Amino acid sequence: MGTMSANQSKPADIWTLGDLATPWSIHVVVTLRIAQHIASGRQQIDDLARAADADADSLHRVLRHLVGQGIFEEPAVGTFALNDAARPLLDDGVILGFDLDSFGGRMAHAWNTLLTAVRTGRPAYHEVFGRPFWDDLAAHPALAERFDALMGPQGHGIPDPEVLVSGDWSKVRTVADIGGGTGALLAEVLRTHPEVHGILVDQPATIARAETRFREAGLTDRVTLAAQSFFDPLPAGADLYLLKSVLGDWPDREAEMILRRCAAAARPAGRVVLDNEVSPDGHGGPAPELLMMVLVGGRARSLSEFRPLAHRAGLEVAATGKRPSGRFTVECVPAGKP
Repeated sequence: MGTMSANQSKPADIWTLGDLATPWSIHVVVTLRIAQHIASGRQQIDDLARAADADADSLHRVLRHLVGQGIFEEPAVGTFALNDAARPLLDDGVILGFDLDSFGGRMAHAWNTLLTAVRTGRPAYHEVFGRPFWDDLAAHPALAERFDALMGPQGHGIPDPEVLVSGDWSKVRTVADIGGGTGALLAEVLRTHPEVHGILVDQPATIARAETRFREAGLTDRVTLAAQSFFDPLPAGADLYLLKSVLGDWPDREAEMILRRCAAAARPAGRVVLDNEVSPDGHGGPAPELLMMVLVGGRARSLSEFRPLAHRAGLEVAATGKRPSGRFTVECVPAGKP
């Protein structure tokens, strides 16, 4: 009695879990590119502060806090070095996600609206930034460009082009990537399957950035760029309509509208494939995705939650499964398809 068994975890310390000092300190050192300055040979606190245009004493205190959390090392007083925990701060994806002077600042400050979101069931991003999230990106092209980069290979790595549960591409000649950003996934699909043509659907500014990707990849003759909203009628007649990390950005009403547009365009013989959109049932349900809740009112969905949504949109779930990459895929067909 009174001792902790081997399979019991240590009780959570609510003060440690609730302390904001560490996450904000990480955001600050990423914004000031401290890891990059250390990697370039600046290790003394005065040199780091000059390179970052920061106050040396304040920066020293932030870095010593992070050292106490296992991030960075201080081999001598006022001298700092990278360790395994700090080296990820050099990565482009981390910079995109944490830089307070760029899109990372939008994500960080949006957490101030969590209480309102929980009280009302609606995002309150506009309370901090003056506009809803998507309107804010439209009003700030530089931020929108960083958002596209975060959603692309810089932030999420090279996408897996094998999006079909069966792996059988023999009947696929045209793939329409709906809300496909700057086309990273579609470009990989076209490289992997030379017989396939593609259609990329996204907002005009994003499509303009996608043109460079396809031109540099030598794929312009195999892709059609459709600069439009996915709430409008979609290009019809593709064999496969692909949604990757799109529905989680929207509440049920808007998600159903997107699926309805896909179903209409896919009739009579096309398929709608959802990559990283739905989680398998069980294991406590889908991840909470609180960031999507505070940014845009989006949500993650389990397979059992997705089925009625798809049904209302005119789709039936035809196949599900984990691909070799471990990602869960759902394939749908228009309701009533033979």
